[in-house]
Amino acid sequence: MLTELTIKEFLTETAGNPSAPGGRSVSALNGALATALTEMVANLTIGRKKYAEVEGQMKVIAIEAAAIRERLMRYIERDTEVSNRLFSAFKLPRETEKEEAQRNLAIQNATKGAVQLPMDIAEEVASVMETIIYVAHKGNRNVAADACVAMMTARACVLGSLLDVRTNLGFIDDTDFVRRMRRKADELETLANRVERKLLDWARTVLLK
Repeated sequence: MLTELTIKEFLTETAGNPSAPGGRSVSALNGALATALTEMVANLTIGRKKYAEVEGQMKVIAIEAAAIRERLMRYIERDTEVSNRLFSAFKLPRETEKEEAQRNLAIQNATKGAVQLPMDIAEEVASVMETIIYVAHKGNRNVAADACVAMMTARACVLGSLLDVRTNLGFIDDTDFVRRMRRKADELETLANRVERKLLDWARTVLLK
């Protein structure tokens, strides 16, 4: 399993010939790193008298971030399944009209899966970005910069995932599905850019003054 590899092994595997881990896996990993940093800031806030008034919320955030991190790790493993399903579809026979139709249907379904996975990743991580702002503003100020790194990593995850979404949409014939996914991708990209800018502008005026 990819998630059981060391960092060095994961990087070596990514640099090799297989398509997984590829962009989707790396985006999911970025998301997991962003949520791990969010969880870290929350945990380093809990138990400190200076931040007693937000301790309850930080405990909730730490638990929720941990759960999202675990789901993102599972997405890394699902990437291999999605890639294998797509490759298998392209290898199906196409000698008769029936086989051709079955092959095309399998490719379309597999390609939808290759769209849905990065969309799920983007949605999952985008849902955490406002929380990252909260832990940066209200959490332990000594690790506020780490929250900013979490935000930048989260944005990279969202935009990378959406790039994968849009790339694969070009191969899908279902116009309603394509329209719905493109609209959702546009909304998530706008959200990710806006929320990241909001935190980094704050960081420039508060942390870097």
